[in-house]
Amino acid sequence: MVDVDLTQPPFLLLDEAGRERVRSGIDLAYFDRDEIILDAGQPGEFVFLIHKGEVAELDTNAPSAQARIGHYTAGDLFGAISILNGKSRYRFKAEQESLCYLMPKALFERLCNDYPAFAAFFRQSLTHKARLLTERRAEGGVTMAGFMLAKISECMREPLLVDEATSIAEAVNTLNDSHADSLLVGSGDRFGMVTKTDLLNALVVEGLEQASRVVGIAHFELVTANPDQYLFEALVRMTRHKVARVVVVEQGKPVGVVELTDVLSYFSSRSYVVSLQVEQADSLDELVRASARTPELVQALMAQGVKLRFAMGLLAALNGRIMAKAFGFIVEPRHLEHSCLMVMGSEGRGEQILKTDQDNGLILADDADWPDCQERMQRVTETLIRLGYPRCPGNIMVSNPAWVGSESEWRGKIARWASSRDGDSLMNLAILLDAHAVAGNSSLLEDLRDELFERCSRDEILLSHFARTVLRFSTPLTLFGSLKKPQHGIDIKKGGIFPIVHGVRTLALERRIRPTSTLERLDALAEEGRLEESFAEDLGEALSLFTELRLKQQLARLDDQSDGRDTNRVVVQQLSSLERDLLREALHIVKDFKQRLSHRFHLEY
Repeated sequence: MVDVDLTQPPFLLLDEAGRERVRSGIDLAYFDRDEIILDAGQPGEFVFLIHKGEVAELDTNAPSAQARIGHYTAGDLFGAISILNGKSRYRFKAEQESLCYLMPKALFERLCNDYPAFAAFFRQSLTHKARLLTERRAEGGVTMAGFMLAKISECMREPLLVDEATSIAEAVNTLNDSHADSLLVGSGDRFGMVTKTDLLNALVVEGLEQASRVVGIAHFELVTANPDQYLFEALVRMTRHKVARVVVVEQGKPVGVVELTDVLSYFSSRSYVVSLQVEQADSLDELVRASARTPELVQALMAQGVKLRFAMGLLAALNGRIMAKAFGFIVEPRHLEHSCLMVMGSEGRGEQILKTDQDNGLILADDADWPDCQERMQRVTETLIRLGYPRCPGNIMVSNPAWVGSESEWRGKIARWASSRDGDSLMNLAILLDAHAVAGNSSLLEDLRDELFERCSRDEILLSHFARTVLRFSTPLTLFGSLKKPQHGIDIKKGGIFPIVHGVRTLALERRIRPTSTLERLDALAEEGRLEESFAEDLGEALSLFTELRLKQQLARLDDQSDGRDTNRVVVQQLSSLERDLLREALHIVKDFKQRLSHRFHLEY
C-alpha cells in the first residue's frame, strides 16, 4: 500500500473506504527531466498525482513561445479529464525529475461511479469548485473561537445618560434622536434602566402624563459586567437573569451597554455593531472610532466563510455611510440638494474590502451658489484621511479643482475626453463610468452618466481604444512554476482583476448598463444575452477568487506591519492544491475573455 496524502480535494469527497481503495490501487512512477508523461491525442490511461517535481502543460498547436499554458507541482493532479474525454488535449512534460502517483483508469472510473461527488468535481465549473473552497475555509470552529475570546469592550454601546429631572416626553425624544432602545437615568449615586417598552407602557397602559419624571419608571436592579470580561459571560448573565441588556460598569460608573442583539450580531458578523456606531456617531471623533473597526469586521466575515460578493456589498455600504456622515459634518444642509459627492474606482464599484486611496469628485448643479466650496472640499479630503482613506497618488480627489465642477463643466470634460481618446482621457472616462453617489443629490450623477453613455456607447472607434487596455498585461499562466520567492509571485491585480473589471466595464459602456459593480454588470450582460450565463458566472467567480487571494495578503499585512511584500503578488507555491487548481482555471477564463474582447472590438489590428 502506498503512503499518499489524500487530505485535499477531490479525495476529501471520498469516504475512508474510498481513500483506502486509492492507497491500495496506485503506484509510484519516476519521470526524467523533459520526459513526456502524457502526449496530446494520447488516450488517458492514468490519473497523475505529483509527489515531487514539476510538470508543464503544453498546447502543441500554439507557437512555441505561447505553448506553455499551465504548470503543476507537488500535490497537483492531472490526467483525469483525458480519461473522461477519451484522449488528452494537451501534452504534459516533466520540467525536472518528477515522482508521480499513478491511479489506473479502471480504478478512477469505479470511484466516479461509486462516488458521484468525486465524479462531479472533475466536471464542475469554477463556480462550484470555488464554493467547495469556501465551505472548507468555513470549517473548524474559527468563528466560535473568536467569539469565545472576544471582550465586552469590543461590543458595548456608548451609554445614553439622562438626569432624574428628565420627563418621559424628553426621554422619548432622546431615544428617537439617538436611534437607541434604552437609556440610563442617574439618581444620586444610582443608575436605573428605561427601555422603549417601559416608556410605551407608562404612557398607554399606566396613563402617565408626558411631563412625568422618567426616574419613576426606571429599573434600578441592573445586571452589570466590566469591560474586560469575556463577551460570552454577558450572554450567560442575560440568559440567567432573563434580560436583554447588561450595563457595563467601571469604577462604579456606567461606561457602556451590551444588548442581546449586539451579542448575537457579533457572533454572526459584527456588522450590526459597526453599522450602529456609524449611524449613531454625532461627531467626527465618534465617526473615526467607528470607522477604525471596519478591518476587524472584514476579518470576522472572512473567518466565517461569508461569500465575498456579500462582504463587498456590506463594506461598500458601510464605507458609503461613513463618507456621507463625514460630508454632512462639513457641508451645510442647504448645499446638499445642489451637489453630489461621488466615489470612483474600486470604491465606486463597491469592490474594495479594506480602505484604499481616495478616488472622489464633486458635481455641482449649474445654479449652485457656493462661494467657499473649494475650501470645504479641502476639509473633506483631510477628514477622509483622518477616517483612514489615504490620499490618491493621482490626486483624483475633491481637494483638486480638476475633479470639482458644475454639470456643464463635467459635460464639457466628457466631450473632450471622448474626442481626445488618449491614455489619460480614456482612463478618466473609465474612472467616471464607475462613479457612485454617496452624498448629496444622486440625480446629478445619473444625468452625467446619461451624457457619458450618449457620447461613447455608439462610438465603435472609441470603444476599441477603450477596450484595448485589457491587453496591456499578459495572463500569467506561464509563470506558475518559475516564481518561488515571496518578493516574486503572480501579480493578481494586473493579470486577473484588471482584465475582468475593465473588459466588463467596456461591455457595460457599450450596452449602457447603469450599475457600477462588476458582478452586477455581469448579471446584466447575461440577462441581455451579451454573455452566456455560465461564462458570466465563471467570470464573477474568477474575480472573487483573485480578490480573495489579494485580500488574504492585505489582512496578513495588517497583522504584520513589517511585511514589505506587494499584496498584489500571489506566490503560487504557498497556495493549497485546490487554490492552485482554482487559480489556474480562473486565469484560463481570463485568457478566454480577453480573446472574446479582441474579436468583438477588433483589438488584433
